[in-house]
Amino acid sequence: QVQLVESGGGLVQAGGSLRLSCAASISIFSINLMGWYRQAPGKQRELVAHITTGGSTNYADSVKGRFTVSRDNAKSTVYLQMNSLKPEDTAVYYCKVMANAWSREYWGQGTQVTVSS
Repeated sequence: QVQLVESGGGLVQAGGSLRLSCAASISIFSINLMGWYRQAPGKQRELVAHITTGGSTNYADSVKGRFTVSRDNAKSTVYLQMNSLKPEDTAVYYCKVMANAWSREYWGQGTQVTVSS
């Protein structure tokens, strides 16, 4: 059973920074994509950013220029550096991994990010 272990969430003031990490218990050679989604209360889960094994990245318009997604292949870990945080970034952030030729989808347990004004 593949597990995704997330860390790095917490409470921060507006304008501050946080770094999320997600370590996957699967070889990087099986992974096609790693990324982050978020879900705020009363809203649907939405893409924040993702990165493919080829290094291509994609960001939600609302986080472009503030968030950076990266990965450490040796550790099968994806990171989300979040700068200039805003109260509207408050949500539960979920790690997602696509693997095995895009046939498998795995989700982390979620980590709370709260940005106070």
